Amino acid sequence: MKIGLLSDTHTKKGRSQKVIDHLIAQGAEFLIHAGDIVRPEILDQLKNSGLRYIAVYGNNDAKLIEYHTQYHLVQEPYYFKLDGVNFKLMHLPFYMNADAEVIIFGHTHIFECDFKNRTLFLNPGEACARDKEFSSCAMLETTAKTFQVTHYSRPIGSDDFEERHYSFERP
Repeated sequence: MKIGLLSDTHTKKGRSQKVIDHLIAQGAEFLIHAGDIVRPEILDQLKNSGLRYIAVYGNNDAKLIEYHTQYHLVQEPYYFKLDGVNFKLMHLPFYMNADAEVIIFGHTHIFECDFKNRTLFLNPGEACARDKEFSSCAMLETTAKTFQVTHYSRPIGSDDFEERHYSFERP
């Protein structure tokens, strides 16, 4: 299964839509937003993508509580199973113990892809391009034997995403 990952969209609706569109074009079947959504319009983008999705509240998302029942918003840490894989989703990297197969987080605005203690720790980086001069997202492809991650980054002012690939054997 191909799972599109984004985080830290903040107020950048145009950049978040480009990331969502790119993930869909690359075959995403499900979207995960790792928090700091900030604007309800970005929740609309997730909902209107035509894909199933989940989004976790970030430290800048308190105002989104009024929309909780309209969207698939969850509080951290949130545990769920998708395609036979146990996930933990959070925004703040405070619950980093290896208690799921895949741990997805945001907040740092830095892409991270690390496989340790039989757990994949994955941060898609910042979609908003606030701290860096590029917008970032990732795709996680799960199979029975592997986790394959593609990190996408799009320099501001460009329409093209650059790619880096990572592959890990599942225990």
